[in-house]
Amino acid sequence: MAITRRQSLLAALPLLCLAVLLVAPVLRLGFEGFWGELATGPAPSLWAVWTDPYLRWRVLWSLLQAGATCAAALLLGLPVAWVLARWEFAGRRLVLRLLMLPFVVPTLVAAVGVLALWGPHGLLSNALGLELQDSPWLLLYGNLFFNLCVVVRAGVDALEQVNAQRVAAARSLGASPWRAFRRVEWPAIAPWLASSLCLVFLYCFAGFGLALVLGGQRYATVEVEIYSLVARELQLAPASLLALWMLLLTGAVAWGYAAIEKRLATPGRVQPIARRRPSRPVHWLGVGGACAVLLFVCAAPIAAILWRALHAGWQTWAVLLEADTLAALWNTLRFSAVALLLATVLGLLHALAAQQSLAMRAAAFLPFVVSPITVAFGLLLLYPQWTASLALLLCAYAVLAYPFIAKFLAAALDSLPAHVLQAARSLGASPWRLFWRVTLPLVAPALRRGMAFAAATALGEFAVTLFLSRPEWATLTTLVYQRLGRPGAANGDAALVLACLLMALALAAFALIEGPRRAEPTHPPHA
Repeated sequence: MAITRRQSLLAALPLLCLAVLLVAPVLRLGFEGFWGELATGPAPSLWAVWTDPYLRWRVLWSLLQAGATCAAALLLGLPVAWVLARWEFAGRRLVLRLLMLPFVVPTLVAAVGVLALWGPHGLLSNALGLELQDSPWLLLYGNLFFNLCVVVRAGVDALEQVNAQRVAAARSLGASPWRAFRRVEWPAIAPWLASSLCLVFLYCFAGFGLALVLGGQRYATVEVEIYSLVARELQLAPASLLALWMLLLTGAVAWGYAAIEKRLATPGRVQPIARRRPSRPVHWLGVGGACAVLLFVCAAPIAAILWRALHAGWQTWAVLLEADTLAALWNTLRFSAVALLLATVLGLLHALAAQQSLAMRAAAFLPFVVSPITVAFGLLLLYPQWTASLALLLCAYAVLAYPFIAKFLAAALDSLPAHVLQAARSLGASPWRLFWRVTLPLVAPALRRGMAFAAATALGEFAVTLFLSRPEWATLTTLVYQRLGRPGAANGDAALVLACLLMALALAAFALIEGPRRAEPTHPPHA
């Protein structure tokens, strides 16, 4: 799709925002760290992270937990995706729609759900007599809660792109079902799965909220270590080195993801394999196993929150009427609304520019690969006069949320039929009229879906809010975190109730914006 000169100029706006709100703060933090070291001694080595046993363990553990989550998500997600793509059964459409439920739940709410299930006095930890506190399993389970649905959704979409004629030809030549899958289906779905696993790795490696609450002291990730070094110890040099290595590692993964997405976006027509109704006990066993996996990994933490909150007593629910809660609710709603408006503009412009450049497409994932903690402290150092500015906070919200819109729109623009656009131009439509009357209606479902994810992200934003917000600007996420940090069962119960409210807001925003109509099959980018 061609972009006019005016559109090219407007496309510079998202790049300017990325430069001012992401790249410049990271460079400022790194400069501060190195300059502070130079004032007292020799320049720190780039390889100091790998020679320090403590920092090396943080980086290696971050890589290990991200890789282990990818492996577990693939092993569990591919069979589940195969069942959902190949069998037609009652409730299948509902399961597919609920697959995105964990993804729109705010990070802090997910952490609360995992603790309610497996933490001290958790429902399952008490019933099974297990003590998972200060173990790596809490964080790995939390990662799976968020990311299993990404792999399953991508697997379902990929399996629906497998050509039925090729599979039938392989079977007619004597190939067993397993051999047909390995030789025909697997090569077709592997790029889709690779794309989703890139996202899973990014989410786990660069995640902050889950690692902060579930990782503990020993199993904290690089993100939590950067936060501790800057906020608690004021050691900017090692923090800047860690941030630099984070950028290098996640940037390489993001570039690979963008390249795979561009390949997958090439329009093509296939005859998908028709779904069949289960007819044998083994078929129903597979359906039941797939649903059991989704219930255990994706639904159990949410159910644990609701169960524990309902049994906390009505006196605990009175926290919803407290002045602090009402003020935080108002802040959450208004901040998210403004951020969504800004994110929609940025995402639309970035998606248009991404049609002409792979680098521009990869740049949309900078908010995913750059640590929110690094960004927050870089903003504080770079713009000290704007530290208490609401505009800075809202712009940070928008920059973190708009990649969802850019990703979905870019995929939709890639798939537009060229002959429709050419017909409109041949009838005399100007570029802007073509965009408003033809392109925008065609990509509207993708735009709504991207806005839904962006709204859920803004509602649950935690990392930047933790450091750029005034006390009077407290949101629901900061209230939940404050309650979790206070001793006593009453504060824990209050955190569960507030988590229910935050989860309800995120789900309502997602449902209202996306609408009842199902968008084109795709998997989300996160958070």
